[in-house]
Amino acid sequence: MAENRIMVIGEKETFLIRILIKKIKDAGLDCEYVKGDVNSINARWEGTTLVTYYLEEGGKAEDAVFQFLKDKMLETGRQMILIGEMIDLKTVEGRFPESLIYRSFARPVNHEEYLAAVTEYYEKLEKGEFKKCILVVDDDPSFLGLVREWLKEHYKVAMANSGLQALKWLGKNKADLILLDYEMPVTSGPQVLEMLRSDEETKDIPVMFLTGKGDKESVMAVVALKPEGYFLKTIEKEKLLQKLSDYFRSALA
Repeated sequence: MAENRIMVIGEKETFLIRILIKKIKDAGLDCEYVKGDVNSINARWEGTTLVTYYLEEGGKAEDAVFQFLKDKMLETGRQMILIGEMIDLKTVEGRFPESLIYRSFARPVNHEEYLAAVTEYYEKLEKGEFKKCILVVDDDPSFLGLVREWLKEHYKVAMANSGLQALKWLGKNKADLILLDYEMPVTSGPQVLEMLRSDEETKDIPVMFLTGKGDKESVMAVVALKPEGYFLKTIEKEKLLQKLSDYFRSALA
């Protein structure tokens, strides 16, 4: 599987697209043209780490293509650079979550500026800057370590062993999601959630509870607090990763 391959999508491989691809390859990057239809994009997706969509004048493309691209990028954590006429860029940008569009360039594209943006993108990718940040809050250090090992390949993971430590961490950092132990000594999960929701800075951070009790009464007590979701601590790694992936994909869609 190729690493750091740029997929350049266009309705047809025009002279301008061929020039762009040559410039990319001259810069030492792997790159290929792919026709702008679902089957072609899907067949060549593996190994793609950045998409460049070269819009024809009018910004026309099948709705299915844009929807497929959105789903694929959300699923794999990839982003896209758009090139086209200014009016077309605005139209297409409105069809994607803002987080999926890395940069847009009006035609005729300045190749040096484009390559600088690509270089910057890969530097950020290497540092993990595009990964979602999950704060895991639990008083059990063994469980904290286990969850961190499970998540660290796909997410930036922060850990806190108490509700107060979590609140202190959030005073200086931002999280995209909090996995919060329901049953903790001193300050319980529900109490921490109440404090989060009463603070203007943290009230909108989504929270999912971690609980060791799966009986109906315990689950109903968790659900009554209206978190974004909950997990039993007996959940398997792959199932947890899939549920988190599904959550972030639906939240951004």
